[in-house]
Amino acid sequence: MPRGKTAGKAPCKPARQLLFSEALRQQKYPAPAASLPPSHDTMSDNTQGASMDRILQEISAVGRKLEGMDTAMSALTAETRSMRLEIAGFQSQISGLDHRVAAVESQVVSQTDRDQELLYLRSKLTDLEDQSRRNNIRFLGFPEGIEGTDILSYLRDTLPKLANITFDPPLEFQRAHRLGLKRQNGQDRPRPIIACFLRHGQVR
Repeated sequence: MPRGKTAGKAPCKPARQLLFSEALRQQKYPAPAASLPPSHDTMSDNTQGASMDRILQEISAVGRKLEGMDTAMSALTAETRSMRLEIAGFQSQISGLDHRVAAVESQVVSQTDRDQELLYLRSKLTDLEDQSRRNNIRFLGFPEGIEGTDILSYLRDTLPKLANITFDPPLEFQRAHRLGLKRQNGQDRPRPIIACFLRHGQVR
């Protein structure tokens, strides 16, 4: 029987070989690591991640605020444009009213001028009528038909002789005629002759 062997039993590996095999097995199949508390680097990464999340949330909130401000600005711009259009319409209406007021004022001034001119013309007409009446003289007693066909020439020649006055310049008449209807009977009272002198001074 060989030395170091026991009859009826399986051969056993030396203890050194067993340790070596165990070490190899552990290297090949490493035991699961026990749960260890997070390291300092892991905690720093988590903190930075949370800070980034907060920053992103704040940025998102600012973006929403900016969007709201953009909407408000758009509404304000539209309202401002509408107000500008209304103001332009008011300005156009005011301009039209100014033109109408200017036209009315011009008409009032023109009406005032016309009123003054009318008053002047009325006074002038009254004066002319008065002068015309003052220049009219009625002659009575001239037999009917003695003047012939030219009553102006008859008066121009006859009146200086009757008055025994020499007129310089000679008498001038605007018009002369008998008043009333022509007498049918020569025995009736003759109609008066009315004559309008051209110059007012010759009447006095």
